[in-house]
Amino acid sequence: MKPLKLGLPKGSLQDATLQLLGRAGWRVTVSSRSYFPAIDDPEISCMLVRAQEMACYVETGALDAGITGRDWVMETGAEVQEVAELLYAKQSLAPVRWVLAVPENAPAQSARDLEGKVIATEVVNLTKKYLARHSVQARVEFSWGATEVKVPQLADAIVEITETGSSLRANRLRIIDTVLESRTVFIANTAAAKDAWKYEKISNMVLLLQGAIAAYNKVGIMLNVRREYLDGVLQALPALKNPTISTLSDADWVAINTIVDEDVVRHLIPKLKAAQAQGIVEYPLNKIVL
Repeated sequence: MKPLKLGLPKGSLQDATLQLLGRAGWRVTVSSRSYFPAIDDPEISCMLVRAQEMACYVETGALDAGITGRDWVMETGAEVQEVAELLYAKQSLAPVRWVLAVPENAPAQSARDLEGKVIATEVVNLTKKYLARHSVQARVEFSWGATEVKVPQLADAIVEITETGSSLRANRLRIIDTVLESRTVFIANTAAAKDAWKYEKISNMVLLLQGAIAAYNKVGIMLNVRREYLDGVLQALPALKNPTISTLSDADWVAINTIVDEDVVRHLIPKLKAAQAQGIVEYPLNKIVL
């Protein structure tokens, strides 16, 4: 059986993707001298590919599957199968945005104010489609990078990707519209998706990756409490679903196990202690599969 040829995004998504794979159960080791990372799964062969090119290589079958942004699938027009959405990005679990931005002191307030102007971007096709929707005629020029610095000397506006908008603000740019909101996706070659073994391997990977994403900001909480104080503890305890309650060897006591948001724990533990909970243990989670 040939291994599944998996493309991993090189560049801004690389570190976040490797961390996600680690939480999902795969150890991937990247060498600075190679585009072929080692992975502790003999059924997978990895290659680092720029996210911008991923969909094209998956379409041709050079790769069976890959992780990239939906924006690049749309930009290239590649015919691939989107297996699943993976809600993570370079810095957070939020989607990214391609935004139309102008110098902060520019008079433009909308796309219509850019009639006849020059717009620099990496996503030329997406930008042209956006302008067409707004009936705007403008010259769209491909940018090889450092797009933020091209206004106002080289362009009147840019379409650039952002998570927080901090880089745009640092370059004194003002967002006037969102061109596209995009998320990370797991894509497959259409022929690979019809291969039973490959699709099962892909589906199992997606299951574990989504489980790892679901667990990103969650922790587990275990505690013991006397039955007489159980109602008070349950009222203080937020839960993913109903908490698991187990009887201990002493019938007057029960154990509670549940999952909560990590950012509430510092407030939650004192409340649980005040509600007479004992033996409170917080533990990290790698995956939550619902």
